[in-house]
Amino acid sequence: MKKSIFFIALFFSFHTAESQVIMSLIFGDKLNSPNIEFGLEGGANFSAISNLDSDYRRDFNLGFYFDFNLKNPSWMFNTGVIVKSTMGAKDIAVYSLNDEKLDAVFAEGSVKRNINYFNVPLMIKYKFDNNIYVKAGTQLGLLSTANDLFRQNYNGEDVEYKNNIRDKIHVVDAGLVIGAGYRIKTKYGMNVGLQYYYGLVPLLKGDDSPTQYNRSLYITAGLPIGKGKAGKRAAEKTAAEKKASEEGTSFPKN
Repeated sequence: MKKSIFFIALFFSFHTAESQVIMSLIFGDKLNSPNIEFGLEGGANFSAISNLDSDYRRDFNLGFYFDFNLKNPSWMFNTGVIVKSTMGAKDIAVYSLNDEKLDAVFAEGSVKRNINYFNVPLMIKYKFDNNIYVKAGTQLGLLSTANDLFRQNYNGEDVEYKNNIRDKIHVVDAGLVIGAGYRIKTKYGMNVGLQYYYGLVPLLKGDDSPTQYNRSLYITAGLPIGKGKAGKRAAEKTAAEKKASEEGTSFPKN
């Protein structure tokens, strides 16, 4: 019952990244098992938009991940949700806001494009004996918000204007993703890695819009939640089953 509530809340009630982190911390140990690893993951990402005269933008990402062991222990299916994942670009050329006063204020300013997604990576992961791993697959994104932030120092004051462009951006984004990393040999098994996203779905709506795509480099650190508790439960269950077997009694599997 607790697992069902957890999944429903995570996938259908994305109000804030903070609420997801809190729920992950509360229920994380229930999701870890010998064949499943669940944890929090976050870090920095450097994003750009192809075919757009601009510079890359820096932001941070935060989410959770699952590693499902396949038949061979070196192979895993890696997925999760990047709850906080802002893409876009900065230093975009100033364009008209169809308002004479606003155009006059921001004529010599700058524009930063902020596009927020809920991203779901779907990857196959291979871990070598030296704890280095590589992974590759696809990533699907669901648009949350999109805006262009105009900035300018006008008459000695810093002014900003947020132009909502959500209706100009495709709601679904998708592309290819590759990554590599290292699992640090500690009690908690922390992961550090790099991941690159290559968007394949045009960013802008409209046949007359320029063909642009999302690009993003992620630098992440991941930490299993409740891994120690899950391992302890598994060890206790194995010991109990062994004791029951020695005593000649049956032990319930569930």
